[in-house]
Amino acid sequence: MSTDYYEVLGVGRDASEADIKRAYRGLARKYHPDVAQDKAAAEAHFKEINEAYEVLSDPAKRQQYDRFGRAGSNGAGFGPGGFGGGEGFTDIFDMFFGGRPTSGQRPATGPQRGADLRYDLQITLEEAFHGAEREISFAHLTGCETCKGSGARPGTSATRCDRCAGSGVMRSTRQTPLGQFVTQTTCTKCGGEGHLIASPCETCRGRGRVERSRTLTVRIPAGVDDGSRIRIAGSGEAGTRGGPPGDLYVYLNIAPHARFRRDGLDLFVDVPIAFTQAALGASIEFPSLDAPLPLQIAAGTQNGSTYRVRGHGMPSVRGGNRGDLLVTVHVVVPTKLSRKERELLEDFARLGGDRVDERSFFERVKDAFIP
Repeated sequence: MSTDYYEVLGVGRDASEADIKRAYRGLARKYHPDVAQDKAAAEAHFKEINEAYEVLSDPAKRQQYDRFGRAGSNGAGFGPGGFGGGEGFTDIFDMFFGGRPTSGQRPATGPQRGADLRYDLQITLEEAFHGAEREISFAHLTGCETCKGSGARPGTSATRCDRCAGSGVMRSTRQTPLGQFVTQTTCTKCGGEGHLIASPCETCRGRGRVERSRTLTVRIPAGVDDGSRIRIAGSGEAGTRGGPPGDLYVYLNIAPHARFRRDGLDLFVDVPIAFTQAALGASIEFPSLDAPLPLQIAAGTQNGSTYRVRGHGMPSVRGGNRGDLLVTVHVVVPTKLSRKERELLEDFARLGGDRVDERSFFERVKDAFIP
């Protein structure tokens, strides 16, 4: 069976929402276990069809899938407990029959994991180079301290719903073009919770969670790249009915630097030099993200020449290796000359200093444009 959701539904990666919905309807009718001859195989295929539709019909989940694949990221899938949660077979039965099948998942009345949160943090290239600690503040849902997450006023408790007997669903039988189906819908009295709260907590108004602002310190390891993310377990929103909290994902964005450019672990910097240094050679110092470094300019260096300084680029976030620092020199021609400087340059020109080796020049142009 295919592991690609687009292949499961038989659509291309550029398919529109209407295309995805149309493909899903056709496959769901064909492979529904109650109408297929090979019920075991149909049920397995039906589950995968529904899983694929659940992801691709949701723009946020689809974007996450396109970026990280079926496993999401760090093993977090798109099903229950993963990045975005899941509802099993609910969509198709709501679409066709207005309810849920008895073989599908029942409304969640037990402990539920809290939602994951995302925080976008911009850092400097220096912070990415050295590593840093940044303090962030964000709002999230946390368990109500007054009722300890139960939603009921202290001293009281929730009671089982008398309409659905605590199941959270109502069952009904209906005749459809595909035959007779027993479906289940969310209980209208308890909203699928399976219990009722006669005296809601005054702090959270029966929800069991309240919104609070939280501040924490994020440790940024040296060598992180643009788009890296840091997972802080248990710092997402609080779960319900005693469920565990979600996680906080901090996505890093590295601000453009005024002087340095980055490509993987390598850094690039432009350094101006005088034309006399280019002609005669010189020892100079140039900046790096760590400390000034020495560089020996060879005599006859041409404008745009690049020197590689090994081991002074970005560190690897996994430790051990470091990239290189590539220094491109740019010969600066003076725009103002003193009388003495002008006289010396004129003497230099008369001695042949203004001659250009055309053959050498055009060979360099040829090398630049011909692969």
